[in-house]
Amino acid sequence: MELLQNSIGSQVLVELKGRKKIKGKLRGFDQHLNLILEDAEEISYNPETDEQTVITVDTVIVRGDNVVIVSPPPTS
Repeated sequence: MELLQNSIGSQVLVELKGRKKIKGKLRGFDQHLNLILEDAEEISYNPETDEQTVITVDTVIVRGDNVVIVSPPPTS
């Protein structure tokens, strides 16, 4: 949880069930891993056509039970 706390205000990549990903600026989270992301983009991948689709969603609340991985920003 400390890693997430240190990532607030930074860009994170969240992998969800169903092979979807959301990239956005982390604004907040709770103990259930519910996340609030701003300036977000939903990235989905279609394995049949090998196509990636990006949809801008601005602000989104991601329910914690859908989260598989949260990738924090790289540290310099």
